[in-house]
Amino acid sequence: MNGLLNKLQKDGSVLTAYNGATPPTNIGATKSSKLHAFGSTPGYSLNGDYTGEVIAAYNAYLDGTANPLPQPSQLDLNGTITTKYLDNLPR
Repeated sequence: MNGLLNKLQKDGSVLTAYNGATPPTNIGATKSSKLHAFGSTPGYSLNGDYTGEVIAAYNAYLDGTANPLPQPSQLDLNGTITTKYLDNLPR
């Protein structure tokens, strides 16, 4: 296995941009992503906020395919936090 990794790192490959190195973590795959929310504010998927940042993170994936983002759901409740099941229990 080590010989294959050395060859990849030395000669490179047309099949990967990283040639055996670990690729950086895309911000879209972290808690810093603004796809669904940013702190207590809605993110792109709810009402389209942070569009530029979300599109930039999405386009940073090197998958060789144009992947357009779906439109936001437009289900934002004007920032209100809905009640959870446990909050509705009789007291």
